[in-house]
Amino acid sequence: MLVDQNLSNFSDIAVQTSFVVYALALVMSMVYYGRIQSVIDGHRSRKQSKEAVAASASGSVAVAEPPKGGSKAEEDYVSDEEMAHRERRADKLGGMTQALIWVAIAIHLVAVVLRGLATQRFPFGNLYEYVLVVTVGVMLIAAIAMQHKEWRTLWPWIMVPTMALMFYGSTSLYAESAPVVPALQSAWLPIHVTVVSLGASIGIISGIASLLHLLREWQPKNKERGFAGKIAKPLPNARKLDQLAYRLAVVTLPTLGLGIVLGAIWAESAWGRFWGWDPKETVSFATWILYAAYLHARATPSWRKAAPWINVAAMALMIFNLFFINMVVSGLHSYAGLN
Repeated sequence: MLVDQNLSNFSDIAVQTSFVVYALALVMSMVYYGRIQSVIDGHRSRKQSKEAVAASASGSVAVAEPPKGGSKAEEDYVSDEEMAHRERRADKLGGMTQALIWVAIAIHLVAVVLRGLATQRFPFGNLYEYVLVVTVGVMLIAAIAMQHKEWRTLWPWIMVPTMALMFYGSTSLYAESAPVVPALQSAWLPIHVTVVSLGASIGIISGIASLLHLLREWQPKNKERGFAGKIAKPLPNARKLDQLAYRLAVVTLPTLGLGIVLGAIWAESAWGRFWGWDPKETVSFATWILYAAYLHARATPSWRKAAPWINVAAMALMIFNLFFINMVVSGLHSYAGLN
């Protein structure tokens, strides 16, 4: 099977271009994060002013107005015009960030397609290609799941680890375009790996949402304190983050389960057995068990506080499976494509 080197080179260029666009979007998302902090501070300042006026109005109906008789209060007060200006600036930047992310995702998808066309196969032949697919899956699913404005502040938290994974995959894990090893020359390759990579992409976002939920539990909305409180301030409240993590995990569990079942069917046709407790199989099954445990813990009142920790552990085990099992442990699934 011949490899089209031109298409392979174009794929590499598309990966680099998408990374640059992601970087620009990351910078914009961080600026947006700061502007949302300013909007929240303004609303809280106005609320405090309104409460102060109401307290001094002896029960009369009061509206927010500039405080009088105190220089500090006058400095902190945010007028209607200033609040509207802050909100317009934040909304405009948030929309631009969202649009730029979609552009980066489109280029990222082009890179994946070109890689497949260059090798005339699905781009799942080595660890570099798998990371390329998983990272575009994370960004695409996040962009679909977080279309509402309230979720835009999650972008820096999702893009930083995704870009780090993408950078590592494009440098340390990079492999030249080539036909897959004989063991992977099967119709089950695109079916099994597509389902597994989809489950991994969804699971990563769910795990990040649980991490942010834990941060929000530590720094509740309107009760933030210290440096961590400033970082957590623009995030949605803990309940919404918990719901996002749960809804994604509900999809992750059956998706990964289906991927394991499909892998077992492929193993029977390739190795003559459905299951052999290979390191990859064992850790994949353990990951699936953790996601099941997370959903059970979240539905059990006495275990609900531990649920996000279980979800984070599931994500960590999945990443461990992606790197350590593929790159260090020797097994029947050692197809990382590394020298």
